[in-house]
Amino acid sequence: MLLDATGKVSLDHLYSESDPRPYFGTLRELDYQLPQWAKPHFAELIEEYREERQVPAPTVVDLGCSYGVNAALYRCDTTMDELYDHYTGQEAAGLDHAGLIDRDRNLVQSHDDDVRFIGLDVSAPALEYAHAAGFIDDAIHADLEQHEPTADQRALLAEADLVVSTGCIGYVTERTILRIAEPAGRRPWMAHFVLRMFSYEPVATSLAELGYDTIDVPGMFKQRRFASEQEQEQILNALRATGMEPHELETEGWLCAQLHLSRPDTKEEHEQ
Repeated sequence: MLLDATGKVSLDHLYSESDPRPYFGTLRELDYQLPQWAKPHFAELIEEYREERQVPAPTVVDLGCSYGVNAALYRCDTTMDELYDHYTGQEAAGLDHAGLIDRDRNLVQSHDDDVRFIGLDVSAPALEYAHAAGFIDDAIHADLEQHEPTADQRALLAEADLVVSTGCIGYVTERTILRIAEPAGRRPWMAHFVLRMFSYEPVATSLAELGYDTIDVPGMFKQRRFASEQEQEQILNALRATGMEPHELETEGWLCAQLHLSRPDTKEEHEQ
């Protein structure tokens, strides 16, 4: 497997497929599970926002949403193991593209939820599937590292109540985060699970200039198993290069993330 510039195995090819079957087939082998760990934290934040802001149906922007996994977990009240079975089982293998989408739409419609999801990603095929399946309500196909959002994209971003991500910070920087936060008429709350070899400090510093406070949540969250000894060695060396000692989970073979919560200071908001 090829390693990217960060030392991680490159899985970019999985996001260019027209449906998520290859994505789930490959990531199941790596025991990818970060969205499952993130789900209760996102659900708690959504509920807290709903109660504090009296917003019955908050709008969540999922940054780097790919095939809408975070939205599917929340919206369909499912688990990663169930999604793995859903996309790698015999029934899924026998369906064409339209049949797979119809099955997913039926899954979404069988559950009630009170959250609107906007997916943001650089992969058009992944976004198209997530939207067609009903996991996300709106899609923003954009590379905000390289380009300012269009007028239509800014209008969608301005509706964000919360912004979440599971593993894309580091590949995207504070440039993208600011381009999401700045169009909003109100500052959205943020929850980002960031892989340990990346620093959240540049994002937190930039958000602080917009009136945000950031809390680093204690604990370590498994993303997936290392794909090879070479990948593990590269990542552990990258951690040491930043002055961090590898955690026990990392030496045991797990790529790990930490959770950072950034919320606008209440006083700053009232002054806007």
